[in-house]
Amino acid sequence: MLDLFFILIAIGLGSADEDGRANAAGSDASAADQTEASSQRYEGEPQVPIGKFTTATEVKPIMNATRGNWVAVREYDGNDLIYMTHILSWRCGMVGLRYAVNDGPMRDWPLAACLEDTPQPNAIPQDATIYEVHPLGSIASIEVEIIYDDLTRERARFERKAILMP
Repeated sequence: MLDLFFILIAIGLGSADEDGRANAAGSDASAADQTEASSQRYEGEPQVPIGKFTTATEVKPIMNATRGNWVAVREYDGNDLIYMTHILSWRCGMVGLRYAVNDGPMRDWPLAACLEDTPQPNAIPQDATIYEVHPLGSIASIEVEIIYDDLTRERARFERKAILMP
């Protein structure tokens, strides 16, 4: 039932032209506009929706609708843990994920490979990096940049209070 809900959101909010290429409207930056250097170079991928949520065309509407859930901070075992599990759950429509802590430099977060030959291509593999450890109380804010496989980008900034898990 939840899958049907996300499919309806993707269909209703999707932004692709008649050739299946995603429109850049609503993205914060293009692939050529790199305000901060990244060690990665990205290549666009075909935008042919197949209903498995493996393209930016399918994933972008979901990410826009769930922006407040992109990242979380948890105080655990004397540390702050940054969780990226929500983003990683929709990574198959992405080619990159970058983040900055407390207005520091943007860093690349490793994205696990998409499991395209399986019934659940977005399932998070057991060896995927889903969190990062920081000293307790050290995270005041996190900025996140998603690079979709159509090479559009979206950024969001989150204050600790808004993303701190109870």
